[in-house]
Amino acid sequence: MKALLLAAGLGTRLQPFTLHHPKALAMVNGKTLLQRNVEYLQQQGIRDVIVNVHHFANQIIDAVNENKGWGSTITISDETDAVLETGGGLKKAAWYFEGEESFVVMNVDMLTDMPLSKMIAQHQSNQPLATLAITDRVSSRYFLFNTTNQLCGWRNTATKEEKGAVLGYDAIQKQALQQKAFSGIHVINTKLFNRIQQQGKFSLVDVYMSLCADYTIEGFNHSDSLLIDVGKPESIIKAETLFK
Repeated sequence: MKALLLAAGLGTRLQPFTLHHPKALAMVNGKTLLQRNVEYLQQQGIRDVIVNVHHFANQIIDAVNENKGWGSTITISDETDAVLETGGGLKKAAWYFEGEESFVVMNVDMLTDMPLSKMIAQHQSNQPLATLAITDRVSSRYFLFNTTNQLCGWRNTATKEEKGAVLGYDAIQKQALQQKAFSGIHVINTKLFNRIQQQGKFSLVDVYMSLCADYTIEGFNHSDSLLIDVGKPESIIKAETLFK
């Protein structure tokens, strides 16, 4: 199995570090976020990784080359001309997954000890279009799942905005839905590529919202695992207490 690490973002929440560096090279106890997630994937037996780059792209490329991929074979998907967000970035890297049945996608700024092998096993057993890592943590933005663990929509509790199949639900149907926070980790069937209608710069969330009424997209709840979004300077301090 192969994986995509999403590392092209500007990382504005991590300023001032990201004024001069990409967020993928932020350090947690002497290791960059990029190295930590490459090694995390290795623990799951995944050593073929493509990394998309935009912000200070050359720094990431240099780090990969200098460290010989930390033992993995790393390919670069170059988005220096324009950052494409998660969906556009995946679509640009589609060629890398030709011949694969499924693959993993991770945000480079998420650190976890989630048992990825269990998530992959669930995905391979149930054969949804995608399986999304989720937890019960508090957030302002949630994926919405029905009682059979099928994705039905997305909700921003701060703005009350909703997307997806949930827009056609009545009040009783909405009450039955479970709100789950997304962990930035996906296991995706390559059939998804033929169903992406969006072009250019777009989010994978919008892809899922356009498809969840017609295709099975499931959740994998790993609320008993460590998870931290290393998106702010103070979160690096917290991450260093959790990930040695």
